[in-house]
Amino acid sequence: MAEAPMRIVIDTWPEQRTRDHRIPGSRYTSREFFQQEWDGMWTKVWLLLGRESELPNPGDWQMEPVGREEILMVRQTDGRVKAFYNVCQHRGNPLVDGPKGNVRRFVCKYHSWAFLPNGDLNFAPDREDFPEGNPCGKVRLKELACETFAGFVWVNMDPQCVSLKQFLGPIWDAWNALELDGWKRVMARSTWLPCNWKVVLDNFNESYHVPTVHLAATPDTDRKKIRSNINTYYKETRFDLSNEGHNRMVMQGGFGAGSTDKEGNIVEPLAGQLRAWDIDPARFKSNAEATRAALQDAKRRLGPARGFTHYAKVPDEQLTDAFHYTLFPNFAVSVWSDGFHFLRARPHPDDPEQCLFDNWWYASPASLASPHSSGGAFIPQDDDAVHMIDWRTQSIGPGIEDDVRVFVTQQRGFRSRGFEGVYLSNQEKRIRRYHELIDDYIEGRAPSANR
Repeated sequence: MAEAPMRIVIDTWPEQRTRDHRIPGSRYTSREFFQQEWDGMWTKVWLLLGRESELPNPGDWQMEPVGREEILMVRQTDGRVKAFYNVCQHRGNPLVDGPKGNVRRFVCKYHSWAFLPNGDLNFAPDREDFPEGNPCGKVRLKELACETFAGFVWVNMDPQCVSLKQFLGPIWDAWNALELDGWKRVMARSTWLPCNWKVVLDNFNESYHVPTVHLAATPDTDRKKIRSNINTYYKETRFDLSNEGHNRMVMQGGFGAGSTDKEGNIVEPLAGQLRAWDIDPARFKSNAEATRAALQDAKRRLGPARGFTHYAKVPDEQLTDAFHYTLFPNFAVSVWSDGFHFLRARPHPDDPEQCLFDNWWYASPASLASPHSSGGAFIPQDDDAVHMIDWRTQSIGPGIEDDVRVFVTQQRGFRSRGFEGVYLSNQEKRIRRYHELIDDYIEGRAPSANR
């Protein structure tokens, strides 16, 4: 008899207490607080920026803006990635203007100072004319702490920072099991939004809004037509907070609102997902809740042979449920069994009421090779290029359009003197914890796990 596949238990995160932060509207509009965040928090934390797969060769570079800084990430001859501030050390001119490229040297367009990909100054005109001596061999680009994990490039502006593994805590092992470093980007839309970056992160720190923002009937839609494989009921949702400041929400999948018709028959997209894993939807007439366990069992048994090698290393819940992580300070991501929904907000260089918002998708190689086998319910069909769009006239992406409309109106409300601070439900406590962490960093009290 064949040995049964090993079952892996979802990890447990410690209990956390919050301190009843009122979160006034000024936190989203004040230039003074915006500056405090930059000095005390943004420059002290690990930030997810580039993608390793976009830097395959020595000399390949990416540039990503974060607030007032522009960060260069460069592949080295030894295979590592280094990160530098995008600024010439002569007179402060930026070295690059675009998002990516390949160089033998970074040559400043102002006076032609040339820096090698490792940051060393290689050439300066009239180098004998400097009273402090030849700058070559003495001057180099300003480097940042840089590590790679889950296929991404992460940087930290704090020279005294802890390791990325220590900063991520329990997320490190959970994401390693998913083999995310090999997943491919299948959609990337970015836009500048007229709201503070925290408006975006607050939204993705709770699911309280899902039934009203995403599932509510409108003049053009009918609530009865909404189909979802996710159970959004908060009493059956798992909420976790880590010592490091990150959090996790796990919503049960494999069934949900609209999974059946009036007669109790399983309907699309759940029906198609069941058939893709050799399960007859008719078996679950009037018993839709049982599809979750059936899908987990089928994926556990059949997945590795179909190329889904990471299935053998993740808990049963990961095979069906929505694992939504919010990584402090600015990265929210829903990790499905085969899709990785990337949601990131970065601050504007000088305006607290604007932010750069990314709505991207990644998919596992096996799901792209066999879309029917993966179920295909959460994998958009687009391309891997980053498209900068105007949110007012172009789509940022299905579903997220609903969120963006609320982001913009909420920012308007935060300007009102009539708003006296939040009144949060328990299922929204991750928002309160998030704001408490921002204050802790500003006051020099980073979480003990990150010291």
